Amino acid sequence: MSLKAVLFDMDGVIVDTEPLHRKAYFTTFDELEIAVSEELYSSFTGASTKRVFETLIEKYGLSHTHEAASVIKRAHFKNYFDNDEDFDLIPGVKDVIKHYHENGIKLILASSATMTTINMVFEKFDLEQYFSGKISGADLKESKPHPEVFLLAAETAGESVQNCMVIEDSTNGILAAHRAEIFCAAYRSPHSKNQDYTLADIVVSDFEELELDKLSKYF
Repeated sequence: MSLKAVLFDMDGVIVDTEPLHRKAYFTTFDELEIAVSEELYSSFTGASTKRVFETLIEKYGLSHTHEAASVIKRAHFKNYFDNDEDFDLIPGVKDVIKHYHENGIKLILASSATMTTINMVFEKFDLEQYFSGKISGADLKESKPHPEVFLLAAETAGESVQNCMVIEDSTNGILAAHRAEIFCAAYRSPHSKNQDYTLADIVVSDFEELELDKLSKYF
């Protein structure tokens, strides 16, 4: 087997949008005049926007629909996305993306984010030229930890799972790669909290550790 394709997760690997989502949510909570505690906000980790607002509408007796609240939140998110000076690519990721691309490795994005958010990130940071495919888990029937998104990504690359590698940062993503029987590199970012890396094949905290010469012993 040899490495022919790398399947990238996006959030926590290429960018970290969580601080932007957090700011957008809390600005929306202020607008809706509700006080959401840190504890309650933490309980929403990994939940869809729809579920967050359905819970809050019921808890606070809001007159908004979840659709209307989501529209407000999305507008704030876009504003922070476009204007927040702290928002950038995760350090070292663009270098490793270019490194793979220059060496003829196919790159596929396999993210749970919506295609709208994926396209916003790709446009802002000029990533389109390096990737030969983008898959949004939001468009699929199953979500991580189900392996569907990575199996589809391997198929999109036209490669067998044995010739692919996944880069992930979350417990669910690592489990999805494991279930797809694809070699998984876990990226331990400063933002990753309470994630379980035990099923990953390797764990790195610097993208330089994923350059091809360092991976040659695995492929």
